[in-house]
Amino acid sequence: MTLDRTPAIGDTPSCVRAERVALAVGVLALLAAVGLGWRDKALFAERYLVVFFFFLSASLGALFFVLVHHVTRAGWSVVVRRLAENVAGVLPLFVLLYLPIALLAGDLYPWAGHAFAEHNPELAAHKASYLNLPFFLTRAFVFLLIWAALGTFFRRLSVRADTGDGSAMAARLRAASPIGLILFGLSITYASFDWLMSLEPAWYSTIFGVTTFAGAVIAGLAVVILLTLRLRSTGALEGVVTAEHDQDLGKLLFGFVVFWTYVAFSEFMLQWYANMPEETVYYQSRMGAAWQSWSVALALGHFVIPFFFLLSRHIKRRPVLLGIGAVWILAAHLLHLYWIVLPALHPEGASLGVLDLLCLLGVGGLFGATVIRLSRGASLVPVRDPFLSESLAFENQ
Repeated sequence: MTLDRTPAIGDTPSCVRAERVALAVGVLALLAAVGLGWRDKALFAERYLVVFFFFLSASLGALFFVLVHHVTRAGWSVVVRRLAENVAGVLPLFVLLYLPIALLAGDLYPWAGHAFAEHNPELAAHKASYLNLPFFLTRAFVFLLIWAALGTFFRRLSVRADTGDGSAMAARLRAASPIGLILFGLSITYASFDWLMSLEPAWYSTIFGVTTFAGAVIAGLAVVILLTLRLRSTGALEGVVTAEHDQDLGKLLFGFVVFWTYVAFSEFMLQWYANMPEETVYYQSRMGAAWQSWSVALALGHFVIPFFFLLSRHIKRRPVLLGIGAVWILAAHLLHLYWIVLPALHPEGASLGVLDLLCLLGVGGLFGATVIRLSRGASLVPVRDPFLSESLAFENQ
């Protein structure tokens, strides 16, 4: 089975307009967020961190999808791989978007201030060699540059293959993907330790990075699903991506929802059973009166509801229902990030407001504009991939 056309969106007026609108919304919303948060820099930094990591994790999840596609020599996913490459291709943008966090790290992280050292002198001294701003920021930009390099490398070679030797490029990408997976696994783990777990420097969990990884993959899959459905509805991928691919994307999403739950519950159960104060303090603040409703909503929204919703084969094959599931999962992922960050800094409780919306629109607008630009810049499908015919003819058994 072969393509009878090259799927692309090009410079159609609607795409150009969508990119410009997204860019304008992003820039204006970010400027408004900075203006609103100027008087309380710590508040702006914490809300910006949540939104920054939300969109970053979606790009990282898409990058993981691309890496696994190559390392496993998958055939079914060829027709959706370019969409994942475009989402992963946004990663260089996050080097710039991290600058507000870098500038406000001293206001955001408790270990960066004098009060923490005064109240916890032993702990502060013990962790000072790792948790200090120069080393912290150095690690941050190393992680970001690794991700930017991986996202750019895999997309660039894939696009180059559209006009060259597809088999040779596919072999190069397969050879590079195991190294990429190792770099990805180590960097996302330590980034989660640094950016999220260190908000509570007295608490630690060796499995925290795995939970973060699972959330990133869920977010990446959800974004790829939404892009696939949107482009198919416009006719750009009609007859190329089918219900068979929808079902497999839905199965992956369902599987990682279960994996996230397994890891998160195992962490909770083991720390609850051991009942060690330095570990249980993390859950005590989140199960208290101020955050109990958030914890219940997270359990229901991130596992119970999507588990039963995505369990059905028929739902995964229906675009509207699968799209609803993907949007729901993204909302649950955002809730999870708020659940990590806000109780760490406000155990007495906190509420969301206009600043959160502005940060979401700001980073989201820039993220969306970049995805559209990358999608316009090349075919939506790797047209010379050696496994393309297999992907076009793919059917679930």
